[in-house]
Amino acid sequence: MLEDTSFAIQPEQDDKTQETHRIDIGNMHTFSHTEHVFSFHCDTGIVKIRFYREDIVRIAFNPFGETSLSTSVAVVKEPEKVDASVHETEEEVTLTSAKLTVVLQKRPFRVRIYDNHGRLLVAEGKKGMAFTYQGEVCCFKMMDEADHFYGFGEKTGFLDKRGETMTMWNTDVYAPHNPETDPLYQSHPYFMTVRNGSAHGIFFDNTYKTTFDFQTATDEYCFSAEGGAIDYYVFAGPTPKDVLEQYTDLTGRMPLPPKWALGYHQSRYSYETEQEVREIAQTFIEKDIPLDVIYLDIHYMNGYRVFTFDRNRFPNPKQLIADLKQKGIRVVPIVDPGVKEDPEYVIYQEGIRHDYFCKYIEGNVYFGEVWPGKSAFPDFTNKKVRKWWGEKHQFYTDLGIEGIWNDMNEPSVFNETKTMDVKVIHDNDGDPKTHRELHNVYGFMMGEATYKGMKKLLNGKRPFLLTRAGFSGIQRYAAVWTGDNRSFWEHLQMSLPMCMNLGLSGVAFCGPDVGGFAHNTNGELLTRWMQVGAFTPYFRNHCAIGFRRQEPWAFGEKYERIIKKYIRLRYQWLPHLYTLFAEAHETGAPVMRPLFFEYPDDENTYNLYDEFLVGANVLIAPIMTPSTTRRVAYFPKGNWVDYWTGEVLEGGQYHLISADLETLPIFIKQGSAIALGDVKRSTEMPDEHRTVHIYKANGGKATYVLYDDDGQTFSYEKGDYLRMYIEVEYGENSVHIVTKSEGTYQPSWKLSFAIHHATEQTKVTIDGNEQNAIFDPHQRILLIQSE
Repeated sequence: MLEDTSFAIQPEQDDKTQETHRIDIGNMHTFSHTEHVFSFHCDTGIVKIRFYREDIVRIAFNPFGETSLSTSVAVVKEPEKVDASVHETEEEVTLTSAKLTVVLQKRPFRVRIYDNHGRLLVAEGKKGMAFTYQGEVCCFKMMDEADHFYGFGEKTGFLDKRGETMTMWNTDVYAPHNPETDPLYQSHPYFMTVRNGSAHGIFFDNTYKTTFDFQTATDEYCFSAEGGAIDYYVFAGPTPKDVLEQYTDLTGRMPLPPKWALGYHQSRYSYETEQEVREIAQTFIEKDIPLDVIYLDIHYMNGYRVFTFDRNRFPNPKQLIADLKQKGIRVVPIVDPGVKEDPEYVIYQEGIRHDYFCKYIEGNVYFGEVWPGKSAFPDFTNKKVRKWWGEKHQFYTDLGIEGIWNDMNEPSVFNETKTMDVKVIHDNDGDPKTHRELHNVYGFMMGEATYKGMKKLLNGKRPFLLTRAGFSGIQRYAAVWTGDNRSFWEHLQMSLPMCMNLGLSGVAFCGPDVGGFAHNTNGELLTRWMQVGAFTPYFRNHCAIGFRRQEPWAFGEKYERIIKKYIRLRYQWLPHLYTLFAEAHETGAPVMRPLFFEYPDDENTYNLYDEFLVGANVLIAPIMTPSTTRRVAYFPKGNWVDYWTGEVLEGGQYHLISADLETLPIFIKQGSAIALGDVKRSTEMPDEHRTVHIYKANGGKATYVLYDDDGQTFSYEKGDYLRMYIEVEYGENSVHIVTKSEGTYQPSWKLSFAIHHATEQTKVTIDGNEQNAIFDPHQRILLIQSE
């Protein structure tokens, strides 16, 4: 048909003209500086450099217009006033703060950055900053043979991302998450480099689709974007902990979650009726299995309309929620962004009347097909829309709901592209941008709207938000789960590096769907996964409609007994976990850590993906293959105590360890401590006892921190918390404990100490007073009840 139109005489595509031609930034001609901003005038534009801290520097270059120092929604930090000296020679300009030196080569313009010890962090060689006339921007850096790369948010594959190419473009992926599955639901254009025991980091603050290429070349890597500017921050380190502290100072840290969010969560797509939810809750209670949350997936709604309940399925949701809360169980419903096109539906009416939905530039509303059918999408880039959406959650808080689950917020649309048309225009608070530019922050902005709305409506109580999609900084508002995984052993294995890299990207509160979302699990896989889940920051069992159920009792008494043991263990370990969440809130350090995070000098840890640390001194080495009762595990320097048997293993080497189906291998570093509490049915039940377990060494000193507060409100921000510093000095036959506390919180529990690997002759003093102790000769533990 097209032969009869002008289509017939269109010019043939010339491969040479289609070839991407990158334009280098060129030479520097002049530079100038105001009090804090340094501007370098180059052939193709202006580079601006600013120190945000003595150990953080920002470099920005826009080849298509003015180089702005505005930021994306990821950045919350205002730049500090940093004293920086300037030195210029014929070939270079050098900027120096107390902790960083930035050297700018003039011809061609190239950047090198050193720390205050002269350690080269990043450098440009033959290639530097460049762009194409199609709008792509890219930045090349030299890659050392010793470089290892981590972070990038939510990615499949191994822990170390060297040799990979990764794309940041929030995408709904129901297909199995294999090592090559990329991109996924979250975009974190940030990474950490570990080289010869030292670390530094880069955050590329660009919301377009971005790519990180560590694969094409062996001596250089590249980060690029389909549009926007080159705008990146370099973090000096020098330790992985320092890098994460610097990055989360820039992008924000998680608030303390409510304690109930750290308990065990049970979910299914879907618990379809009020009666089914009540039966699930009652079965947990009758079986004495701890539980804090039951989720409601999309079937609770009236025709998948958000902010509604299907009153046939759920005739009295307020009573249901009140009855469950009385038993210590909360209800968390799913809320998606798609609003059903229905002129009789109040949410749709308000969105249309007030111009709250995403539109094309011509003014017509964008509609996409999702669960409710034809749907409109709130424009969360507009603060009025965020306020409106947040306030709508009064529908849930009036029912007694304190947590929300955001899904489908990439946004996911049932079409070939899987998402919204990139030509849609977002208001962006009066600075209109296309969806192509703001796609990656759509879920982030929905999270902000939801969290802030819930926080205001809950009148001082901490809300809980779970999100699928996000961008750098999402930790300020939400926990993250890793999406639609499968009930495969390989997906259990893959969940560890995924969660560790999320933690290294600032998202301390994360976890997978335990047991696997799709496909059919089995008793052994569920048991092994629940063992791991008990020690991941976020602990939720979730599975899909049409597949085998996977509640703790789903596979019979043999597996139920073991699963129950580990859910109960989770609650016993909550004091230690809550202390680690407080650390994440204060410093950005993850709860679940790869071993290199604590041992960056040990190259054996650099791609160790099948073990993890809970905090600094607890090592988990799970069994993640079927019919397996032995595995090789690596132990870093120090001595490590088997949590179950008390056996001491020497570090700095590999050990063959045994673990039948009943056993998750857990090891505590000798000389350290953990705080454990009571086993209980729900976090609503207060702890009566708190025991600090000290794993005695034969010498040296150690400090343990125990944190607590009311677990429900934000009063900790005003000093109503307890932070107890426990300093321990070890002798061959003595343990001296000194405690020091800060904060005004008065806990309900009584504190005890348990000294492991003690003898009956071991003398214990607490704050200078010798203690009477009860000795257990079988476990070689001294028990001391402090005043």
